[in-house]
Amino acid sequence: MSERTLVWGILNVTPDSFSDGGHFLAADAAIQQGLGLAAAGADVVDVGGESTRPGAARVDAGTEIERVLPVIEALASEGVTVSIDTMRGSTARAAVDAGARYVNDVSGGLADPDMARIVAELEVDYVAMHWRAHSATMDQHDVYDDVVAEVRDELLKRLQALTDAGVDGNRIILDPGLGFAKVGEHNWTLLAHLDELRHVGTRGQSQRVLIGASRKRFLGATIARSGEQQPPPEQRDHATTAVTALAAQAGAWAVRVHDVRAACDAIAVASAWRNASTGAR
Repeated sequence: MSERTLVWGILNVTPDSFSDGGHFLAADAAIQQGLGLAAAGADVVDVGGESTRPGAARVDAGTEIERVLPVIEALASEGVTVSIDTMRGSTARAAVDAGARYVNDVSGGLADPDMARIVAELEVDYVAMHWRAHSATMDQHDVYDDVVAEVRDELLKRLQALTDAGVDGNRIILDPGLGFAKVGEHNWTLLAHLDELRHVGTRGQSQRVLIGASRKRFLGATIARSGEQQPPPEQRDHATTAVTALAAQAGAWAVRVHDVRAACDAIAVASAWRNASTGAR
């Protein structure tokens, strides 16, 4: 695991993402935003061309590729480390050919039966998220008897299936899928038991875990003042930053965020606190 929790900056090249949909749909705007995220300290810029917000409809592969490829090519040419956020193997291949170095798949390979084979061939690091259904119906699948045990076991099944398909286990990063087929208490319980998710598998080493809490509904519900509606996504950044600091303290390999500078500051503070707590008095 990295000594410092990494920061993945979110770049949605979509018209309908829950927080910044439409802001960076034009390639030039997306490229400038990606460069800004990198300048602010993002270790990776995660580029997505299909919204996965609750209730979102899918777009076709051609549209997805048309949205992301010019952005990935431009950012990679400027030395930015890029991830492609996609559930399609064909998009993953095109993005890696264009310069992406990670594949971030919210379905963990379940949405496209070709994804595992393609990732194995591409030999890139792969984020496999816990997933039960597409965005249009995922809220119908948010029932758990023991959310930590079930998410852990379902991630383990994905880990085994991916390695059986030829993906190098050392290249797999797990994501508990906060907000995906989960209600608020599920997300908090998973965060509180992050260490159990970090030790999925039988390889005798910690698994890299990416946390994606940025601006999500469960944060809005938590910080809503009595008698008031949930604050909109752009007013959930302080809560996101608090989660970032706690996730870094708990050993998260990376966090995926909208506000990169705040995340970098939170990680620096968490690291200083941890280093002081383990140092000599």
